[in-house]
This record gives sequence, structure tokens and C-alpha cells, in this order.
Amino acid sequence: MTEPLTERNARVAAARKLTRRAGRDAAGLFLAEGRQSVLEALEAGAAAEVFATEAAADAHRELLAGAGVPVRLVTEKAAAGLSETATPQGLVAVCPLRDVPASSLATDPPQLAVALAELNDPGNAGTVLRTADACGARTVVFGAGSADPFQGKVVRSSAGSLFHVDVVRSAPLEPLLDDVRAAGVTVLAAAGDGEVDLDVAGDDGLLAGPVLWLFGNEARGLDPALGARADHRVRVPMRGRAESLNLSVAAAICLYATQLAQR
Repeated sequence: MTEPLTERNARVAAARKLTRRAGRDAAGLFLAEGRQSVLEALEAGAAAEVFATEAAADAHRELLAGAGVPVRLVTEKAAAGLSETATPQGLVAVCPLRDVPASSLATDPPQLAVALAELNDPGNAGTVLRTADACGARTVVFGAGSADPFQGKVVRSSAGSLFHVDVVRSAPLEPLLDDVRAAGVTVLAAAGDGEVDLDVAGDDGLLAGPVLWLFGNEARGLDPALGARADHRVRVPMRGRAESLNLSVAAAICLYATQLAQR
């Protein structure tokens, strides 16, 4: 059996740099950790190589047997250096960055897309990616100032959905919104004080598409100047006394309602 690579190995050291955004940008690569993320990366043809501890290689023997890319055994310590979790799973794929140009939304408008304005929490970012995928969105835009979609926690939280949608990263949203509106896309901004009720938006055909949903920061909401660029500001009706909804929950409600309207 091949001797496992240690943390001092040049390949492992290069991969460890991908846990930081500067390293990801410089190499054009990112890490996908855990069985689900590695499985989705392999099925999408998006993995360049896989690192696995002996225990992980034994537990996922069938998955790795059909990987079609180099699988390199590493020590537990080396695997820990490639992980951003407290309990590393010992299975990591190295993948090319998957971001696409913002201009693609205007030249080939999707039926459903999502734009995130200064969304900071990686868990929320990954959950929105996963929800967007589940609801049939083709593109998720991470506006300038938002979490990096290729950060470890975002990748894990997306549960593989990062490999199913087009990702636009660090896009200036103002010109993007103007361009997609000019291309015939309806821009809907989610806002707690929105003028249009989500139920009414569905009844009035505003969700029929093509639609881009715009969601703001978890704490501050959507910048008013950015919200003013939308065609409509939409609120989720709440019958109880809750002050607001978690951003990822609000996104799930809006995207699911849109999915129903576009069937």
C-alpha cells in the first residue's frame, strides 16, 4: 500500500493553501470536504484529485474506486490541515473554481436566479444555494461583499448543490440588476416592508418568470438604494407576532412560491 502523504508533502501543502480565499483565487481551485460534496464533485466531473485518510478510503471504497481522478492517501494530521471543521471527515476533493461571468445573466437570462447582497453568514449562503438548487434556480449571484461561495462552510452547507448551479462571485449588483431588467427579467427584492405581498405577487403573475430574487444582509436587510433598482419589493406575509424571518427561511419561502408559479 502507498505510504500516506504527510502534511509536509508538497501536494498537501498546496491544497492546504486553498482553505484561504487568497490561496483559492491564486490557484483557481477550492476544496470540497465530506462524502456528499466529494460525490457531487465527482459526478459533475468537477474534481481534479481527492485526498483521503486510510479510514475514509476504506469507508468509501466504492465511491473512490470509480472516482476517475487521482486518489491520494494522507495521514490524519494532513487531512485535518485540509479541513475547516472541528471533526474532519478525512475525505476532500480539489476542484476548479466554478464562477461564471455576471454578463451571462443578461445574455442568456435564466428562468429563475438569486442574487445575494452582502450576505455574510456562510451557513446561510450554503443553505440558500441548496434551496435555490431544489427550486430549480439556474444561477446564484454572490454580490460584492458577500461570503465566498467556495469557502469550506459554504460548500458543506450547500450539500453538493454548489455543483448543480451557476455561481457568479463578487459581482457589483447595481449594474447587474440594470442589465438583467433590460434583458426582460423581473427583479423582485425581498423586504420586510415591501409594498407587494408574496401571495399577491403570485396572483398577479409576477413570479411567472424570468425572475431574479434579491436578498439582503442578515442583520441590516437590503440597502434601500439597491432595493429601489428592483421592479417590486416583496414581503412574506406573517400571521403571527415574529419580528422577522431568518434570511435563508425567507429565501426558501420566496423561491418555493416561485417554483410553484413556474410549473
